[in-house]
Amino acid sequence: MKIRKAVIPVAGLGTRFLPATKAIPKEMLTIVDRPTIQYIVEEVVASGIDQIIFITSEGKSAIENHFDYNFHLDSVLREKNKIALGEELNNISNLIDIVSVRQKKPLGLGHAIWTARHVIGDEPFMVLLGDDMVLSDEPCAKQMLNLFDDVGESIVAIQRVPMDETYQYGIVEGEENGRSKTFRVTRMVEKPAPGTTDSDMAIIGRYILMPDIFDILAKTTPGHGGEIQLTDALLALTKKRSMYAYEFDGTRYDAGDKMGYLKAIIAYGLRHRDIGGPLRKHILEVAADL
Repeated sequence: MKIRKAVIPVAGLGTRFLPATKAIPKEMLTIVDRPTIQYIVEEVVASGIDQIIFITSEGKSAIENHFDYNFHLDSVLREKNKIALGEELNNISNLIDIVSVRQKKPLGLGHAIWTARHVIGDEPFMVLLGDDMVLSDEPCAKQMLNLFDDVGESIVAIQRVPMDETYQYGIVEGEENGRSKTFRVTRMVEKPAPGTTDSDMAIIGRYILMPDIFDILAKTTPGHGGEIQLTDALLALTKKRSMYAYEFDGTRYDAGDKMGYLKAIIAYGLRHRDIGGPLRKHILEVAADL
């Protein structure tokens, strides 16, 4: 089956970036010249998906507004003969079909995904977290969709992390199955205590899920942090059908973390066609002065 829909949860408060996120959604913090969330949406579009479902909450209207058409702004830009800029903004509003669903209570990622059940229906779908950025030649989402065409089952994207950092992630244990960088999942644990797993395969914010997950989420009790953990539901799903972990090609940046956010700005800035060269020169000059 073709995956047509992607869920992007954006309901979080962004407390790690306070006070910057007191009045601005963390997903609207900019990386060079566009908000973080736009990079995620552009990855979805470049991967051939037809529709995005934003899972929102109070105070997130700026995200929806960013991808909407602004008649007044368009008129002002035309009056000032800033045609190219106006066309760029219009292209943003026409990137993809977007639906918004409100998560009324902050009950965790699992609950956020469950709220999209009526829009998704009975078909597989993709989930992308709004602050997980992946810089790669081929979009991470597209890599996963290619694998899905082969295996036809749920997939979680993974990266290797130092063993002393595994407690910060959902961790996958799995066995090789003959496909490159692909493992059949045998066990999953959310933020494991030190010494409780030998795996260094950490789940990052890209998933392909079968619709069975909705019934499982409806029955999942709150776990770590008093929230409905997606990892718990995924583990239950592995007992019903196969699931795969995929070690994607590319570099992931956690733009929801201050250091990760700064690293993303530098990485994307260095690849920017207009400022990449001058930025590289500036970094070398600063480094030489240290």
